[in-house]
Amino acid sequence: MEKHDPLLRYGLFDAKVPRYTSYPPANHFQNDVGRRNQMKWLTSVEGNETVSIYIHIPFCKRLCWFCACRTQGTTTLRPVDAYVDILLKEIATVRAKLPDGITMGRLHLGGGTPTILSPETMTILLDKVFGAFAITEDFELSVEIDPTEASDELLQTLIDFGMNRASIGVQDFAPKVQDAIGRLQTLEQTNDVVKFLRNAGLKAINLDLLYGLPFQTRASFRETLAHVISMDPDRLAIYGYAHVPWMSKRQVLIKSETLPDTIERYELAAIANDLLLSVGYKAIGIDHFAKPTDSLYTADRTGQLKRNFQGYTDDQNKTLIGFGASAISHFSDGYQQNAVATSAYQDRVLTNGVAAHKGYEMSDNDKLIAAMIEELMCRFSYPTKDLRASFPESEDQIRQTAVALMQHYIDVFKISGSGLVMQPETFPLVRIIANYIDLFTNKDTVHTAAI
Repeated sequence: MEKHDPLLRYGLFDAKVPRYTSYPPANHFQNDVGRRNQMKWLTSVEGNETVSIYIHIPFCKRLCWFCACRTQGTTTLRPVDAYVDILLKEIATVRAKLPDGITMGRLHLGGGTPTILSPETMTILLDKVFGAFAITEDFELSVEIDPTEASDELLQTLIDFGMNRASIGVQDFAPKVQDAIGRLQTLEQTNDVVKFLRNAGLKAINLDLLYGLPFQTRASFRETLAHVISMDPDRLAIYGYAHVPWMSKRQVLIKSETLPDTIERYELAAIANDLLLSVGYKAIGIDHFAKPTDSLYTADRTGQLKRNFQGYTDDQNKTLIGFGASAISHFSDGYQQNAVATSAYQDRVLTNGVAAHKGYEMSDNDKLIAAMIEELMCRFSYPTKDLRASFPESEDQIRQTAVALMQHYIDVFKISGSGLVMQPETFPLVRIIANYIDLFTNKDTVHTAAI
């Protein structure tokens, strides 16, 4: 255990903390805040602003047991098509509230399974979106793709609309692991989709993996990683599996005793890190890897790396507008989340044209803490000079927090010209350190493992 010090000393293998894809985390959003503020925030978007758009498709033909996303199963496309009709109404209503001159810099289709849509329905949806929002020259259309639910015709439709980044879910290729998580996806299916997209000219492909899954071993994970490397992705996200059966009921089908313990989770993450670095990928943050030719690498090296609900991103737009059930929007002054249940979402849009429900209105101090946490999560630093420049009225708090971090994590931080910087070997502690300065930290709030 000595090799894990100071990770062991600061509780890496015991702590349960937020992932910090937002601050405050979404489980602190408050009822009706989004509804009360949605119109005010939409109309406050600047007239020449470039925004990002997220569209949530909450349907799957199979419900993978490991997944904690907001999804529901369907055996036919009738409810999917009906849902898209509601989406079109929400898009039209929201667009009417936004300034005429805005442009769309990013469009991301997530789920669920966006590739469950038929080519015809996908065409209707994207025609509506591109008719409502003019795009920028560097526009990115990214789509989450399930290789078991992605026909060549649907993939070609996405290519024809300008999809220039695909995010393909893999999780793990070991048959025993796939059986235990309810996700059967062959290596051949995944390879076929990657080859189709490459042959169609797509230059940016992401693959998503999970460590900490049931029956996952060092040997089996190495084999999965070898398969993934052979597909030559431009970017990888390798997340720790979050076992939260109290929140995602389907996870009760995964038995806790089949899961690796926290030490084993750490070793699996280390295997991925060492292997990917050895073949030329660069580590980005705590769970992403990218080729030097990928835009995420560039953002990391130029200090422009950000966090959003998809994890690490190079998206520089300050406004994110979410459409669909449970979708979250981010404005300068706070977060707004649509009604989570699909039926509730549809009822709200049919009644009001919009579906906002939960949310959070950020104070100036919330914005300061959010900036501190993003600096830690993205750059493993606490840049006192930059924070003072952005929040001059909070100089005392910034200084006091720096002192507290140095005192509490005495062998984690070193002093640099711009502030404090974490020692590289302590990077896995960053979520714990972010939690230390999180004003929403509450011992009664349940989160996921820190590793």
